[in-house]
Amino acid sequence: MPYYVYIMSNRTRTIYTGVTSNLEGRVMQHKAKQIEGFTKKYSITQLVYYEEFPTALEAIAREKQLKSFRRAKKVNLIKGLNPKWQDLAEDWETNAP
Repeated sequence: MPYYVYIMSNRTRTIYTGVTSNLEGRVMQHKAKQIEGFTKKYSITQLVYYEEFPTALEAIAREKQLKSFRRAKKVNLIKGLNPKWQDLAEDWETNAP
């Protein structure tokens, strides 16, 4: 089972970093604002970056590394993969079973 580190954002480009074994399910929870706390408060509903790992330990280690980065470094990481900050999951809702 793969594990994912992901970065979510909103219209004002506030950033949230998380880890999960079910990327699509977790992103849908954020989009539906089902997760109490930071992402719900700041309406963080756009998937802008993710990485896949074979083990939970590797994913958690990478999440800790990303969380230690300054904002500018996270922004550069996102821009490297997704220069327009598009929602990488924008069509997942319509394709979900």
